[in-house]
Amino acid sequence: MSSSNSDQRITLAHGSGGKLMHDLIKNVFLSNFDNPVLNILDDSAIIEIKDASLAFTTDTYVINPLIFPGGDIGKLSVCGTVNDLAVVGAKPLYISCGFVIEEGFDSVSLEKITQSIAETAKKAGVMVVTGDTKVVERGKGDGVFINTSGIGICTYPLPQEIEIGDRILINGSIGDHEIAVLSARRELGLNIDIASDCAPLGDLISEILGVSARIKFMRDPTRGGIATVLNEIVEDKDFGILIEEKEIYVREQVKGACSLIGFDPLYLANEGKVVVIVDKEDAEQVIDTMKTNPLGMDARIIGQVVESPKGRVYMKTEIGGTRIIDMPVGSQLPRIC
Repeated sequence: MSSSNSDQRITLAHGSGGKLMHDLIKNVFLSNFDNPVLNILDDSAIIEIKDASLAFTTDTYVINPLIFPGGDIGKLSVCGTVNDLAVVGAKPLYISCGFVIEEGFDSVSLEKITQSIAETAKKAGVMVVTGDTKVVERGKGDGVFINTSGIGICTYPLPQEIEIGDRILINGSIGDHEIAVLSARRELGLNIDIASDCAPLGDLISEILGVSARIKFMRDPTRGGIATVLNEIVEDKDFGILIEEKEIYVREQVKGACSLIGFDPLYLANEGKVVVIVDKEDAEQVIDTMKTNPLGMDARIIGQVVESPKGRVYMKTEIGGTRIIDMPVGSQLPRIC
């Protein structure tokens, strides 16, 4: 950071996936770790070793509560890592699992979380091959934190150059995960019957890559939601993105919760969704393929790449107007992954 910012403190918003986190990555981490592999800032690093292209990723999970409708921290840790590998065109193979456990944490809950990791890894077709365990003093660990890293083999060449007219796709509803977590916290008087969309997307992604060689980009819209992903795509680019509000599927429970607490579904975290940019000629074929998979039954085309305004994301509203979709500054809800 510059000297004028040297006395700033880290806030929860710096981990939200929004502008503050992006500034932190750029000003602190990239400035110190600068190298061609890291600077791409994709969900997984692509490393060339002899004749193989390896995808390598890591993530740390600090969700509160540890168990929520549709999943738990164990399932989440596997899905998040597997999905980060899959969206760069890799076949996930191996993961690590590191635990930071708070003194006094219930061993029965730890066993359930570990079983969840094993079951999700088996479903995703990956093996847990190494790990680590640390125990911290009571009151300093919030139960358990989990770090997972993953390695996969790149089987499809991504990305390709994004072009005007390319279509924006997503495999279903948005915001389910964040609202499920908020409801599980019993905060703000919410008691909503909705489950997180937490799921491993490796099979779905492999299926769509198998029917189209013109997929340009994929990203799972976790912290910061689809608004953040779309803004990352157009940042400093010679094109923009226009999305259609009427094509974006938001469940009624999520709409209701957002109306009550003033959230925007576009900025809500998801854990079983993938945003895809594909050539317009292949868009319908990719959507049809998604819909044959249980994790893509509600897939739809939500927008397209446009010539202008350059570097911006706009949404055509259901009433016929347009509004700018900016990068979020902070987080609508902390500790959701």
